[in-house]
Amino acid sequence: MTVKTGNKPKKKSAPKVTEAQRADRHELYQKSVQAPEHSVEFFTEQYRKVFAADPKLLREDFCGTAFLSTEWCKNHENKRALGVDLCRDTLDWGMQHNIQPAGEQIAARIQLRHADVLEIGEPRADVTCAMNFSYQVFKTRAQMLRYFRGAYQGLADQGLFILDIFGGTEAMEAMEEEREVEDETFTYIWDQDKFNPITHDILCYIHFLFEDGSRMDKAFTYDWRLWSIPELSELLTEAGFNTVRVFWEEMAEDEDDDEYLEGTGEYYETREVENQESWVTYLVAEKRPGV
Repeated sequence: MTVKTGNKPKKKSAPKVTEAQRADRHELYQKSVQAPEHSVEFFTEQYRKVFAADPKLLREDFCGTAFLSTEWCKNHENKRALGVDLCRDTLDWGMQHNIQPAGEQIAARIQLRHADVLEIGEPRADVTCAMNFSYQVFKTRAQMLRYFRGAYQGLADQGLFILDIFGGTEAMEAMEEEREVEDETFTYIWDQDKFNPITHDILCYIHFLFEDGSRMDKAFTYDWRLWSIPELSELLTEAGFNTVRVFWEEMAEDEDDDEYLEGTGEYYETREVENQESWVTYLVAEKRPGV
């Protein structure tokens, strides 16, 4: 008779799944970067001020998950949207997570195109936008002018082309900025990895840090040229736009030491401001043929 001795081998426990592994990068991006309800309000308000009418068709260039297009159509039953992006996977995610959950009536008014924004001419929109600095993928003057001319031709006879742009003294530095996302359990990290002062090429990443210490590194990568407000304004004018207006974000101030704290989310038209370490502003270009 043989007697077996010794301890039984322990079963290996399954590796723990981290918060970073469970997270969805598109969902994280929407929660930490985008505020589509504010954009819809701003776009509509500016169109009303210029043309005394309500805009109906929005063309969202570089639309990604079409989060903004979906919110645009939720805003009013007469609003329609066209979202354009080169990434099929991101468009599919937006269809599944944003457009379809919004309901059939809203989904029927949103069209997504897997295409190059340089090749889109129809339908002609009331408002075209390129948000989150996405257009800065165009690094040469010729490329940007071609894009702006196409945006001009793709607008109705009365239309607005709206861009956001960032800058400030810190925009040309290699740096990381961490921000806790309100009501969420993760931290957003903006990483300006490289900046070339000769070409203004800038390489940036978005990372996410979670409560369990795990990270999602390089969730998004951006290889851009850092353009300036006067450069873009001059190109927009050359492309045919009648007027280019700058809307600066109001800053909250510390009453005790008179220092700026953070942006308020409210924007006002201006032509002169004091520079800041970091700023984000809107450019609103008007198309009004014959004016």
